[in-house]
Amino acid sequence: MEKKNYMTPKGHKRLVDELEQLLRVERPEVTRLIQWAASNGDRSENADYLYGKKRLREIDRRIRFLSSRLDQAQVVRPSQTMNDKIQFGATVEILDEDGNKRKYTIVGVDEVDTSVGHISWQSPIGKALLGKVIGQEVIINAPVGEMSFEIVLIQYINFD
Repeated sequence: MEKKNYMTPKGHKRLVDELEQLLRVERPEVTRLIQWAASNGDRSENADYLYGKKRLREIDRRIRFLSSRLDQAQVVRPSQTMNDKIQFGATVEILDEDGNKRKYTIVGVDEVDTSVGHISWQSPIGKALLGKVIGQEVIINAPVGEMSFEIVLIQYINFD
């Protein structure tokens, strides 16, 4: 049974663009490099050939990974699912016990970027926030102990 791979339209486009870049640009360039290096003779000590083969394996591995993730992808448009409860694609502002505000956007696992507050819907914080409403208290069991937050804002930003 396959797991759902929810993602925003923007995240889906990013993966599709990377796959296209690998298939149409990088792989053909590396293949040409390998062919040129092979034509130079002894392959056992040919750095261009050896590096090219290694890079080609890396590209092929990434292509397989991206293809698999995109095959499992289920694109969710937050603008079509928004309501008063926190759902996939919501941007949530929370207030911690010390009065500090934090902002998180709940996205797919392939879109996580904690430096800008994008967290996975499968992360402990993401799971705890899903289904909650403004004013509700959320308790998260973290490695450092139990943390308590209050939800102060729910927004749905256009990811298209």
